[in-house]
Amino acid sequence: MRTFVLFMIQSISSFTMMIAIWLLSFLALEQTFLLSSVYALISGGLTFLTVGGVSNRRFVKKNGLTHKEYKYIEKNLKEAKEKILRLQRALVNVRSIQHAKRNIEMIRTVRKIYSNTKKEPKRFYKAEGFFYERLDSLVELAEKYFFLSSQPAKSKEMIVSLHETDSTLNSLNESVKKDLYIMLNDDVDTLHFELDVAKNSINRMKKTNRGIY
Repeated sequence: MRTFVLFMIQSISSFTMMIAIWLLSFLALEQTFLLSSVYALISGGLTFLTVGGVSNRRFVKKNGLTHKEYKYIEKNLKEAKEKILRLQRALVNVRSIQHAKRNIEMIRTVRKIYSNTKKEPKRFYKAEGFFYERLDSLVELAEKYFFLSSQPAKSKEMIVSLHETDSTLNSLNESVKKDLYIMLNDDVDTLHFELDVAKNSINRMKKTNRGIY
């Protein structure tokens, strides 16, 4: 969502600047149509880049990161997005009612970790194990499971391998859910604190009201 909003702001800003520069060049400075258009395109491009740069710097500063840290996290998120797409394809293609609930849950959890990190890049450091290890394992095992389960004939070794892979996927699913819990732990603590403050405020109001009446 942030990327789309930023793109719209950049586009509107650059288009507005292009129109203003073209009119200024052509009407006020009496430049030719071609030169006015060139100036307008250059100014529009510079405006687009400037607005994007300023917005990104503010976003990075707001999240308490350095530019280098943000670029590093952004690189990992880009790689993670490709892996998540592979994971989704593999899990969706495993046409098993028995595993449908787990696979849907796994996809939702993985996507939630990704979207939370995309919105607040600093959360990346609370889920490094997910991005560096568990996501890779999930993708490899899910693709292996899909490949083996799609074979029309299965040997005893293949059946054993399927069971082992399925069991490991279950374990990884639980580990990924823990990654999400850890990522949200501070939010839960903050919520509990705010609830305590609200309860204390309500209790004080009740005592005050009883004192009045």
